[in-house]
Amino acid sequence: MLHQDSDILFGLKAGYKQRTAYEKILYNQYAYFIDEGCRKQSINYDESFSAYSDAVLSAIHNIINNHFDGRSSIKTYLYQIFSNKCIDLVRKNTTNKHQVHKTMPVPEMMNQLPDSTRTSIERLMHNELKAKIRTQLGTIGKKCKELLLMFEDGLTDKEIAQELSYNNAAVVKTTRLRCLEKLREKVTE
Repeated sequence: MLHQDSDILFGLKAGYKQRTAYEKILYNQYAYFIDEGCRKQSINYDESFSAYSDAVLSAIHNIINNHFDGRSSIKTYLYQIFSNKCIDLVRKNTTNKHQVHKTMPVPEMMNQLPDSTRTSIERLMHNELKAKIRTQLGTIGKKCKELLLMFEDGLTDKEIAQELSYNNAAVVKTTRLRCLEKLREKVTE
């Protein structure tokens, strides 16, 4: 049910109990603005919802403090405030200041760097990962560490089976994969 502007204005200026009821009426009566904000301003639902909530609060404040002169309907007045808040959000999202806070996946950032810089950073990242792996090798057990280091040195599963007294190469392969999984979990923690 749509309420008349005169009823809303009267209700918002009434006592606390009636005012809170009319605040809710005003909010719900034009809540469809939220979807319009998403469509027309190309902002997400949460941003549009926030802008609408702020607009309703501003409109209520202005009505209660007699800053609303009644030259337009409440709907038009509220929509103008809402629209301005959406535009402020769009401006905020497109300024350079806001771009500083947007994150980008590392590979995309790396592609924007010059080749020499990218190579240096990749080498640093690789060295850091190797150091982390070396540190975590000690936490996965002596047998796993020994097996993985032998494999890293180029020994085949068959050679490792003979060296560490495993039954056969298949057992070494299965054990190696389990050890690698343990190590992967430790490194990504």
